[in-house]
Amino acid sequence: LSYSRFLDALVVQHPEEPSLAKGACATASALAVRLGLPQVPAAAEAIMIARDLRLAEMTGARLHFAHVSTAEGLDLIRTAKTRGIKVTCDTAPPYFAMTEEDIGDFRTYAKFSPPLRAESDRAAVCAALADGTIDAVASDHAPADADDKRLPFAQARAGGTGLVTLLGVTLGAGLPLMDALRLVTCAPAALLGISAGTLAIGQDADLCMFDPDTVWEVTAGELPGRAQNTPFDGQKLTGRVLRTFRRGREVFTAEGLA
Repeated sequence: LSYSRFLDALVVQHPEEPSLAKGACATASALAVRLGLPQVPAAAEAIMIARDLRLAEMTGARLHFAHVSTAEGLDLIRTAKTRGIKVTCDTAPPYFAMTEEDIGDFRTYAKFSPPLRAESDRAAVCAALADGTIDAVASDHAPADADDKRLPFAQARAGGTGLVTLLGVTLGAGLPLMDALRLVTCAPAALLGISAGTLAIGQDADLCMFDPDTVWEVTAGELPGRAQNTPFDGQKLTGRVLRTFRRGREVFTAEGLA
């Protein structure tokens, strides 16, 4: 953090106290006990956030927490911002659209790091999106081979594909349309100092054409790309990407539009 301040660099942290999280695969709860899964307390996230906020305050560095998932962690970040600490954070769709209950009967597609949390944490993430505590939404895209998921829950690889469902899940978070789009476009670009995410004249033609009213069903096995490990399998989302352009070149066209 001290060196990063002189470089005006952003330090991005996965906030989780490692000794508490070692070997864990589910958030500590009655459900995890019932399923017999190794657990990590939600406080593991808050403990690391609290420590690093003090260090950021001490050094004056810019600090970013990735995929924040707990009410306590978000409260710490919200308070730190009011004190002028240079802190930002993001979250990912599973943490505002799902809870630990989505693990179901050892459903490995719903295994994440950090793990899915309680309903109270999910509600806190939604509130933090609305009040601006959360600065961006990241896809947390983690493609995996089917064999990495067809294992006992504790041994299965954590993570899910996130790009295909990023827009639809974010649009369903209850935010005004432009606020939802900002969280996945210009806001993360600004955090990283990247000239992207806007429709400004002179910028690269990185464009996404979508229909905000189309309802579609997420079906594992039928998604674009090879990885199909989506936690949203079987869910209906509103908002479908039709075309994607990178520097003016079309790189994706929805089936039926080609």
